[in-house]
Amino acid sequence: MLRESGADDSSTASVRPSTINVADLGAVGDGRTDDTGAFELAYAVAAARVRDGVGRVVIEVPAGDFLISRPYALMNGVAPPRPANGLRFRGAGKRMTTLVFRPKTGPGSFLCRNEDSWSNLSFERMRFRSATPGASFFLSYSTGQAQDYRFSECEWTGEWEYGLALDGTNNNSEMRWEACQVGGSYRRAFLYSGLSRRGQTDLNDQDQFLNYWFTDMKVEYEWGNFLEFPYGGSITCRGGSYVIEGQRPRNTPEYGRTSTFFRFPVAQHYDAVQRFHAEDVRFEVRNPDVVIIDCVWNSGTVHFNDCDDTADAGKGFAADVRTHRYTVGPRGPLIRYDSCQLAGRHQYRRTEPRTALPSVVRYDTCLLRSHPASGFVVTDGTARPDFVTFVACIDP
Repeated sequence: MLRESGADDSSTASVRPSTINVADLGAVGDGRTDDTGAFELAYAVAAARVRDGVGRVVIEVPAGDFLISRPYALMNGVAPPRPANGLRFRGAGKRMTTLVFRPKTGPGSFLCRNEDSWSNLSFERMRFRSATPGASFFLSYSTGQAQDYRFSECEWTGEWEYGLALDGTNNNSEMRWEACQVGGSYRRAFLYSGLSRRGQTDLNDQDQFLNYWFTDMKVEYEWGNFLEFPYGGSITCRGGSYVIEGQRPRNTPEYGRTSTFFRFPVAQHYDAVQRFHAEDVRFEVRNPDVVIIDCVWNSGTVHFNDCDDTADAGKGFAADVRTHRYTVGPRGPLIRYDSCQLAGRHQYRRTEPRTALPSVVRYDTCLLRSHPASGFVVTDGTARPDFVTFVACIDP
């Protein structure tokens, strides 16, 4: 029997928020029984009960391992076709509720999709595991409606192609991750902006990927990229531990064997959508194929504050790694490191090799673990370019 909280016989009962438990719809949660139908039904009920553009349903998933075998079973945001505001998925706990996604094929299969249908989505206290290598978690397409997502105490494991793949020409913004754990591995990236050119009429039409907050995260995964933004973004990572544990299992034309936490591979974007800030984050560089940041923006700002990447500075390869890589030109980006502890060297590429640049890079009160300031920054194989300033830094 379908259980609803707050249900009664009054005329207002149909518009009150209600809780639907997937166990009441037939989900077993034993890790063997296919529970796909129960999740599809739960979403269909939630979509049908939208009133005046507002969602009225919380989908509750109890403790257990719930096997899902069809794409879009958790959320199929092409229906309702009208815009809806507010949908909540709530588990029993991060390692108590597990959704096991096992489609027949991996690439192109997403557990969730939202195509301009929902805003204000919430996923709480559950784990998502890819049991088919190359499957993906969430496809979000927006020309204005898809935005405001929140993930609290969630975890991802298994081999994914994408965690969240963002697409469209407007919004897909205002997303928050709090006390989540990113594990597993990623053929592309956990969060990727600009999946296709659908709806584009101009090169930068998709630059409206804005405002992503990662707070108190445990980012410890095997290989792949964490954040990859071919289009512009405003991104903040505050607190937590960031570790890439291994190497890509094979060379790829785009990535080689390299795994990168923060990859921004396109130079030109609109103003105000090139902003990255990392604060109070501990990085571990466990092998020479790990890169912390690779940024080719030709403007904007990058700021690391009170971060530390020296955990593995004693390893033989550590002094030679170049885990922070930038392309800089006359308009920057403006790059600043404040009160950081830094290993290896930092690599800078000039957009105009023979042109003098303004001072666009500054290291302030940092501990340089592997090399003195005179040899810490390199560009085109030479040391300490003139566009870099060191203030009150400590040499090894």
